Amino acid sequence: MARKPKIERFNENVLAKYQIYNSIFITLPFDSISNTGVLLPLFKEACEKGYDNHKNPTEIVEDFFSRYQDNPGLKERHDLLFRFIQYIERQVVLFDAIEDAAFPIVNNMDGRGTLRSIKEEAQAKGQLNELKEYLRRFKIRPTLTAHPTQFYPGTVLGIIHDLDASIRNNDSSRIKKLLSQLGKTAFFKKEKPTPYDEAVSLIWYLENVFYHVAGNIYSYIQQNVFDGEDLENELINIGFWPGGDRDGNPFVTTETTLKVAKRLRKTILLNYYRDIRELKRRITFGNLQDKIMVLENALYDNFYYAKTAEPLSIETLMNGLLEIREELIAEHQSLFLEDLQDLINKVKIFGFHFGILDIRQDSRIHHKVLKDIVKKTSTLDLGIFPKDYETLSEKKQIEILSKTTGKLDPSIFDEDITRATLESIYAIKTIQKNNGEKAANRYIISNNGSELNIMETFAMIRLCDWKLPTIDVIPLFETVPDLQVSHQVMESLYNNPVYIEHLKRRGMKQTIMLGFSDGTKDGGYLMANWGIFKAKEALTEVSRKYDIKVIFFDGRGGPPARGGGNTNQFYASLGPTIEDEEIQLTIQGQTISSNFGTLDSCQYNLEQLLGAGVENELTSNEGNLFSVENKQTMQELADISYQTYVDFKNHPKFLPYLENMSTLKYYGKANIGSRPSKRSTGTSLDFGDLRAIPFVGSWSQLKQNVPGFYGVGTALKSFEDKNMFDKVISLYKDSPFFRTLIANSMMSLTKSFFELTAYMKEDKEYGAFWDIIHDEYLLTKRLLLKLTGYSELMQNEPAGKASIAMRENIVLPLLTIQQYALKKIQDLHKANEVNPKDLEIYEKMVTRSLFGNINASRNSA
Repeated sequence: MARKPKIERFNENVLAKYQIYNSIFITLPFDSISNTGVLLPLFKEACEKGYDNHKNPTEIVEDFFSRYQDNPGLKERHDLLFRFIQYIERQVVLFDAIEDAAFPIVNNMDGRGTLRSIKEEAQAKGQLNELKEYLRRFKIRPTLTAHPTQFYPGTVLGIIHDLDASIRNNDSSRIKKLLSQLGKTAFFKKEKPTPYDEAVSLIWYLENVFYHVAGNIYSYIQQNVFDGEDLENELINIGFWPGGDRDGNPFVTTETTLKVAKRLRKTILLNYYRDIRELKRRITFGNLQDKIMVLENALYDNFYYAKTAEPLSIETLMNGLLEIREELIAEHQSLFLEDLQDLINKVKIFGFHFGILDIRQDSRIHHKVLKDIVKKTSTLDLGIFPKDYETLSEKKQIEILSKTTGKLDPSIFDEDITRATLESIYAIKTIQKNNGEKAANRYIISNNGSELNIMETFAMIRLCDWKLPTIDVIPLFETVPDLQVSHQVMESLYNNPVYIEHLKRRGMKQTIMLGFSDGTKDGGYLMANWGIFKAKEALTEVSRKYDIKVIFFDGRGGPPARGGGNTNQFYASLGPTIEDEEIQLTIQGQTISSNFGTLDSCQYNLEQLLGAGVENELTSNEGNLFSVENKQTMQELADISYQTYVDFKNHPKFLPYLENMSTLKYYGKANIGSRPSKRSTGTSLDFGDLRAIPFVGSWSQLKQNVPGFYGVGTALKSFEDKNMFDKVISLYKDSPFFRTLIANSMMSLTKSFFELTAYMKEDKEYGAFWDIIHDEYLLTKRLLLKLTGYSELMQNEPAGKASIAMRENIVLPLLTIQQYALKKIQDLHKANEVNPKDLEIYEKMVTRSLFGNINASRNSA
């Protein structure tokens, strides 16, 4: 029987179910006032009709109270609006749970890019040996990062998980109870989470999702591609930033780093302990029970009595499991071998580290720290640096840094940041000793722009009693200028004899991180993506020249504006000029829960990443190469787009508009993340210090999504004006890379809704600026439709479009309340006297409305 189209499966299993369960949800009394659920649909209808009739949010809210509430007092109005916010953010959770439950029905779990498809395709083409060879060296590394848009408390995560299961089972009675629980459970955190709290919340996904899925994928490949043989390759590594990312979060301390590493070890031990207890229930024959019990007791003691227990090494655990395996095959007809092998595979993947903790800090901090080290060691006459180090040329400084080693005691330094930076390096050594080398073996340098940045970090590591460090130094190139010189920086580094000796000890592999988020913030959508593509080509070429295997680690956010959108298509679109031995990327914000939050979605998306790598390797990806003409077209589009975006960014109203007309400042006030929304502590807003998340998120809350499209329309129009649009059409037809960029930009446009903020065009100060944004949106939309031949945006992805439409529809009242509150705040500030009580209420309304909007977008920041 033919499979129904995806959009039909979506309508039947998501939209129809949402209508049923939402109708139950809004009739449930969550408090003493039971009319909220009755009034919310009326308010939603008022919003829809209001925008159709070109009313502004203030008029819509006031008309609603006039029509349905007999003009209540201010307190009653505010109370109802806050209750609307509570209901809507729970409707978003309900929709998420229904969509998650329907995931394996709506998506083809055996379709293109999945493991089964990969194997069958390789078999059909006679490429099974090539597939095996590639899978012995290829890896994917999704890296979980703690960001302020992944904010659900553990209580809510538990409800979502249970709702998902009950919806799958069509258990109406339990669903009703869970919806009642959801209505009464607080979403809002009274206090900001600590960095450790954030780590614990992400370890939940490691324990409940990745642990099972990574094991399943590995076992499937082992059985179905390798016929039970060992791959000799973990295939999947899970990176982990909470607790180690100091640039991302200045509140991370050495104590936090060590505490998170300890928690990761304890959690993986607990998972192994549970699995081995299950194994003991199955393998009840011969003397294997005794052997299993030895491992079980060791795991138990190391989990519960870590300080006093005999330390268990990963080798002891693995050897014990392999010994049981040998006996099971030799004497017991391999009974329950699959169960045992599954645990062996998990131990191979996760070791005693579970997630691989990366340490990250900004190059500007390193420079400051090194200056302090030079000054202090010279004062103490330790003879590490020459007295005139500060006045030497950069070349001479690099020469000195290359030879620098020592054993610095962090406690001799007065500056907190110097002590903290050195302590973090000593912490890496401690973690490697306790959890294994893989537990923490990478140091990432943000805002890297030169060879000196890398050598300062390398020297600091070697000054921590670590002459031959078992750690990779990873530069992160983010801004457009830094990306343009990245290959020159690396070539200088490859010519440094001390550094090349270090690389030889590290297997002649160099990981380089590239920042989509800050790249887009700096240079706009097209230039960031094209700049990174070109940087990867140049870095691949120079690394191959020196026989170094370069591995790219992409710093991506959720939305297209931060390198998100359809990432699997993106990786499948890269050609042979870019090294693809590993796919490494950050998974941020609510993208963790939306793409990897359930067993099905995690399985599907990890398989798609594996599939993208395999497709690049085994298919003739020469078609992904740019012709000379197409490359020129792409470059011209990127250049025009970049200039358009830079001019827009330099507009005198750019920062004031974000500060006064958007939710930017409210990200810092919401208790949704432990880190500040900007890097500096100053009160003035500086673009360079602004983090990508609140920047992109604020445009998303305005429903303007500027970073995902601004400059694209102007760039396309330049070709249209010259009667050369056929060149862009050729590029679109020939280049999978460009098609992916266009598809992801379309997603940004689809999630825009300018009617929400149309009232701003009447504003004396910002009206003209709003028009600039709106004009670029209209231009981009018209020309993307012309380029693709579609009659509407995302025409080729009807299910994805329907999901976005439904989510936007759910939060429309929430957005309206947010804009209403923002306008009230603006009016209060314009008045001579600001009533602090009123201001507090409206600011709370804006802050509270952030959450539902963030989650509904699923990749807003």
